[in-house]
Amino acid sequence: MYALQDLGWTDSHTTEFEPHAAAGLVPARVAAQHRGAYVLFSELGELRAEAAGRLSHEAGGAGDLPAVGDWVAVAPRREEQAATIQHVVSRRTKFSRKVALDASKEQVLAANVDTVFLVMSLNEDFNLRRLERYITMAWESGAQPVIVLTKTDLCPDWQLRVLEVEAIAFGVPVHAISNISGEGIELVRSHLEPGRTIALLGSSGVGKSTLVNTFAGEELLATQAIREDDGQGRHTTTHRQLVLLPEGGLVLDTPGMRELQLWESSDGISETFSDIEELAAQCRFSDCAHRSEPGCAVQAAIEDGTLPFERWTSYKKLQRELAHLERRLDKRLQSEARKRWAKAGAIGRANMRAKGRR
Repeated sequence: MYALQDLGWTDSHTTEFEPHAAAGLVPARVAAQHRGAYVLFSELGELRAEAAGRLSHEAGGAGDLPAVGDWVAVAPRREEQAATIQHVVSRRTKFSRKVALDASKEQVLAANVDTVFLVMSLNEDFNLRRLERYITMAWESGAQPVIVLTKTDLCPDWQLRVLEVEAIAFGVPVHAISNISGEGIELVRSHLEPGRTIALLGSSGVGKSTLVNTFAGEELLATQAIREDDGQGRHTTTHRQLVLLPEGGLVLDTPGMRELQLWESSDGISETFSDIEELAAQCRFSDCAHRSEPGCAVQAAIEDGTLPFERWTSYKKLQRELAHLERRLDKRLQSEARKRWAKAGAIGRANMRAKGRR
C-alpha cells in the first residue's frame, strides 16, 4: 500500500482526476516499464499493468504512451493485483529525447520530475560538451537541473574540473562527491524531500545506481565496479525505475546514455548558452551571423578568450541539430495532414456516391 502524497500526489492532481474518479478509475504512478508492461504504485499496492488497446492505438508516438513517472488513471483488477491503464494524466514536466534512428518521434525518458541530477564522473567520463547537451535538455524538461560530479577519489585535480563545469553551468548547482568516502553526499541529499521526484541521468558506470543505494540505505539496485583498463563503467541499470526512499522522496534511475538526441529544446539552448545569447545581443547588427561582420561581439569574445571556441562550436552544433529536427517534424506534420485530407475526401466521395444510388 502506498500513500499518494508520498508518491508526489497534490491537490491539483485531485482536481484534475475528478472525471476519472467519477468513471470508477483510480490513480497510480508508473514505477517501471518492461517491453510494454508496466509496474505501478497505488493505494492498492503494487500493480502489474498494461495500456488499454485504445490508448496504444490513439498514441501518435512514443511520447503519448505512459512513461516512468507518469500519473495514470487505471481500471484495477484487485483479485489479480493488476490493472489496465486507461488514461495518462497531464505531465507537469518531461525529459525527452529523439528516438534513435527515427527522425521525428519523441521518447519520454522521465515524467513529472522535479529535479534532474545530471551525473558525470570526474575521471575518463568527463566531457563538457556532452554535459552542455544534458543541461539543455534538462532546462527544456521543466525540471530543475543539478550537476553531480562523482568519483572525486579517482581524480587528483577534481577541484579544477569543478571550476570548468561551473563556467558553463549558469544557474545550476554543482556538487562534487565520492560514493567511497561519502564526501559531498549530504549536500546532494539536501535536494531530497518527501513527495519530490528526482531523476538521475548520465553515462553508464558514473555511479547513479550507487547513489540511489546510498540514499536508500540498502542495496536496492545492482552496481558494478569500473574497469581497470580504461576507467569506464559497466552497464548495470537496464530499464528506468522509480524508487520510493525510506525517508521520503523518490528517485528515478535510468540506463546509461552517452548521447542524447535533442527534442524541441530551443528554450533549453537559450537557458544553457545564455552567455552567448547575451553577447549576440551586443553585436552592432541585429542580423549578425557572427562570422566576419564588423562589431560582432561574439567573434570579439572568441578572439580575446572570454568565450571558448569549443563552447561556441557546441552551441552552433546544437542549433543545427534542433533546426534539422524541426524541419523533419514539419514534414511529418504536413504528411499527416495530407493523409487526413485524403481520407476525408475519400469518405466524402463515398457518401456522395451512396446518395446518388438512392
